[in-house]
Amino acid sequence: GVGPSDASPDEGVVEDLPLIDEKAVEQLTEGLISHYLPDLQRSKSALQELTQNQVVLLETLEQEISKFKECNSIVDINALFSEAKHYHNKLVNIRNEMMMLHEKTSKLKVSGINI
Repeated sequence: GVGPSDASPDEGVVEDLPLIDEKAVEQLTEGLISHYLPDLQRSKSALQELTQNQVVLLETLEQEISKFKECNSIVDINALFSEAKHYHNKLVNIRNEMMMLHEKTSKLKVSGINI
């Protein structure tokens, strides 16, 4: 009869292991490595170049951002100057009106009209 231990699927595998040719394994390994290694090395150098380019891009972006910040502060300064000019013009107009009123009151006093 056929028992459970008679038809084991692993039967003979353990005995076959010592028959594996170490030289053949080494040659197959070298063949596999030599097949994939150049592509992997090219990928590695491409990734390194990409990483370097990203670093350069980030630095450039930071410089551009700082330029935009400077531009914004310049715009703020320009707004401040234009506001100062506006108020200066108002002061000049008020001074001119006061001088004109002073002239009128002086003429009225000379004419003998008391204010």
